[in-house]
Amino acid sequence: MTFGMLASQENASKVDPDASVDKWKIFRALCEAKSMIGVSDRALAVLNALLTFYPKNEIAEANGFVVFPSNEQLSLRTHGMAGTTLRRNLAMLVEAGLIIRRDSPNGKRFARRNGEGGLGEAFGFSLAPLLVRAREIEAQAAQVLADKLEWKRLRERLSLCRRDITKLIEIALEEEIAGEWIEMQQHFNRLSASLPRRPSTAELQNLLTDLEAFRELIVKTLESKTKAKKTDANDSRNGWHIHNSNPHPISELEPSFEPKQGAKPEEEPRPRREPPKSFPLAMVLQACPEIVAYGPGGGIGSWRDLMAAAVVVRSTLGVSPSAYQQACDVMGPENAATVIACILERGGHINSAGGYLRDLTRRAERGEFSLGPMLMALMRANGPPMARKTG
Repeated sequence: MTFGMLASQENASKVDPDASVDKWKIFRALCEAKSMIGVSDRALAVLNALLTFYPKNEIAEANGFVVFPSNEQLSLRTHGMAGTTLRRNLAMLVEAGLIIRRDSPNGKRFARRNGEGGLGEAFGFSLAPLLVRAREIEAQAAQVLADKLEWKRLRERLSLCRRDITKLIEIALEEEIAGEWIEMQQHFNRLSASLPRRPSTAELQNLLTDLEAFRELIVKTLESKTKAKKTDANDSRNGWHIHNSNPHPISELEPSFEPKQGAKPEEEPRPRREPPKSFPLAMVLQACPEIVAYGPGGGIGSWRDLMAAAVVVRSTLGVSPSAYQQACDVMGPENAATVIACILERGGHINSAGGYLRDLTRRAERGEFSLGPMLMALMRANGPPMARKTG
């Protein structure tokens, strides 16, 4: 007999006569909170068997608290658990304060009938602690569930952040943007490798904080490199239309259309390129927040949502289905939806959205159009880079 067992018996004697609890509801809560309570799966299997001997679904003083199955009966209901294992797990349940032994003088488990034919005094295991500790157990189960949800949320945010960093570095390398991208990739790999196989919530939070700061550094680096490019070179290559009165010039959003008459055809057609990789969705929404209102339910949480919103915006802007389909074929559906979002963002500076999209599609097909500078310019116009806290 330990002090904890004595305390459990003392608490069990203070049962509210009117209190009751569903035995299977409290058992499910115990299964959720087993790590906090300190019981094993085997011990819970034995408790499950004990509950099957309780005659009612509601544990209450009016129904009695004691169950008195033999070890043989318990072994049958625990799928043949060995006697030594059964006794060890019964002892664990007693030590955890979930059941109390009610021993008879001869150590047997039984119940005496009263004069009215009902059960009188019973010897076996009392389930009263489950009723007394019901609120405590349910609170522990709720805490465990909340911790699991937080762990899952952090894991999802970490996966999205790692995906963003990978795409940003890949784009920087593919676009041949000057910078120490190989070193950044190696640093990113070291950070990712530092995460244990089964990380704790604190370890996930620490790594997420480091990676979000690293992602912000990459975005700022890309912005600074984009600003350093000569604007006249961008004008001639990508058809940037600059308004001097605009404090945040959006350089990629008004192309200089090639004249239809007198234009010299290219001597040799260039081979069609593969669609470029898309930018992170969070970056696109940071640069083009206006399209969010056109998403399903007034929000955008995935590329599928963005592409659905782009179809609505395309019709609103007067872009023909054929022009948009051609853009999807050449740029890829994600990048085509991103271009539509950019057009919507600066619609007042574009005379013909459909003609602009067709012009960009032709340039993309020849490898003369880059989506990166367009997004960077819009991000500068709409505020700071991607927030460190997402989701």
